[in-house]
Amino acid sequence: MAWEKTPPEILAAFDAAAPDDPRVERRPMFGYRALFLGGNMFAGTFRDQVVVRLGDTDRAKLKGAVPFAPMPGRPMRNYVVVPPATVKRAAELSKWIDRAHAHAKLLPAKARAVKTKTATAAAAKTAAVKKTATKRRVAKTK
Repeated sequence: MAWEKTPPEILAAFDAAAPDDPRVERRPMFGYRALFLGGNMFAGTFRDQVVVRLGDTDRAKLKGAVPFAPMPGRPMRNYVVVPPATVKRAAELSKWIDRAHAHAKLLPAKARAVKTKTATAAAAKTAAVKKTATKRRVAKTK
């Protein structure tokens, strides 16, 4: 399936609805705009859709929402597609992105993997040892 850009009007609505919280990070997910809090994505765009991560109660309240499945048959748990009619109403879209933001505040922050020079050197050394051992096994079988 070919990559599709998000229409400019959806991007504008999404950006306008983003919460004014300095802890919120804007970064890409699947090549599209997304909002993260503590390393957890809570809202984003995907093609011509806006998706949000909600708790069970809020997911049940969002009428017309369907599970978000970026790959057919593989839905992302707790994520739903905001109905197109809701995306067109700025106040409604803001409300659902705010609820997703509130849900993200309840989630544990993800630990960031930080590579240091020592960790990188250790990984390179381990890879070299494995490669040498593999060469020795191949040489013995010949």
